[in-house]
Amino acid sequence: MRQVDINQSESEPSCGFAPPSRRSVLAGFGLTLGSVGLAVAEPVPPSTVTNPPRDFRPSAAPTTYFTDPDVLAVDPSFAAYIVPNSAIRRLWTGALWAEGPAWNAVGRFLVWSDIPNDRQLRWLEEDGHVSTFRAPSNNSNGNSFDRQGRQLSCEHATRRVVRYELDGSATVLADRYEGKPFNSPNDVVQHADGSYWFTDPPYGGQLYEGLPDEAGGPSNPQGHLNPRLGQPAGVVAFRRELPNAVYRIDPSGRIDRVLTDEQVPDPNGLCFSPDQSVLYVCSTGKGPGDTGPGGKGEIYAFNVAEGGKLSNWRLFADCVIDGIKCGPDGLRTDVDGNVWASSNAGRAVGYNGVTVWNPAGKLIGRIRLPESCGNITFGGPKRNRLFMAASQSLYAVTVNTQGAGPA
Repeated sequence: MRQVDINQSESEPSCGFAPPSRRSVLAGFGLTLGSVGLAVAEPVPPSTVTNPPRDFRPSAAPTTYFTDPDVLAVDPSFAAYIVPNSAIRRLWTGALWAEGPAWNAVGRFLVWSDIPNDRQLRWLEEDGHVSTFRAPSNNSNGNSFDRQGRQLSCEHATRRVVRYELDGSATVLADRYEGKPFNSPNDVVQHADGSYWFTDPPYGGQLYEGLPDEAGGPSNPQGHLNPRLGQPAGVVAFRRELPNAVYRIDPSGRIDRVLTDEQVPDPNGLCFSPDQSVLYVCSTGKGPGDTGPGGKGEIYAFNVAEGGKLSNWRLFADCVIDGIKCGPDGLRTDVDGNVWASSNAGRAVGYNGVTVWNPAGKLIGRIRLPESCGNITFGGPKRNRLFMAASQSLYAVTVNTQGAGPA
């Protein structure tokens, strides 16, 4: 059954194209309406499907007069989570691939990764200032804060999970399993029992997001790539030896493999339900060196028992909307148990952004962004602002719920 967006008429072009305005033409030549000479215009991201094409820049004219046209209630139940007069805003742009947003509640700042640029960035809540937080970051991907306020980061280049202590030191939580290096830890979250859970797909084994295998490894079989280029002296090149998996770091320090690649192909984002009794893990796309079919672009759910024992494997969502595969990546739950998933639909304009599913796995809402979204988190002083790391940019929108626990 075709969904009809009440904010878009039947005659509105689905691709979002419209005749260029004087403003957009001038911007294309590096000019602004109020400029005297040449100027470097702030880049305008492409529209989603709104007409006329929407300008997401912080300096853009208002587009929201009651509810944002790109926050969609697919099911009437989602209307309760939409805040009137709250618009999606692009807070910053300039990354090569933005990932892993995490909110620090004490410092009131957001940390996220710019993986190819080998850095972590920080956005300050009081004035919107953005600066480099940590560089190099070892091509960090997923970040989160644990219940003690310590930052956790998954590093592609070093194939490890680290924790930044409150005194400024860093602790390596995991870098090997059964004596073999991990592939490229991707996303990490803490359970209420004190354990840390992380996914280990192979995406960091490529030049763009990390370091390829040493010669002969799955992501560098012919040895044509040199993983040491651009790296500091003494960098260690690894070879992929482990299958994709999900791991649990026990409070004692023991590392257990809790899910295999057969159960969740190419595991990526993960999160827990508000009561910590359900684990959600998404399966994304095929990674470098994969010999099997790779990820399926789906979200799976598991019951969590004491000690991290998992049971009741089930498909939670296939992430197909209007026949479009909205590939999930980062996951978060709100206090009502809804699952918010970033959406990477590629060139399917209007389907990139965020999808929202109720605890029964029913699609209830969507947020459309003009860029593919890699990961999300809830933040802000009330933890009711959804931050979205999308391709080159950072977006945010206020919602009428709170994120479930620190992230």
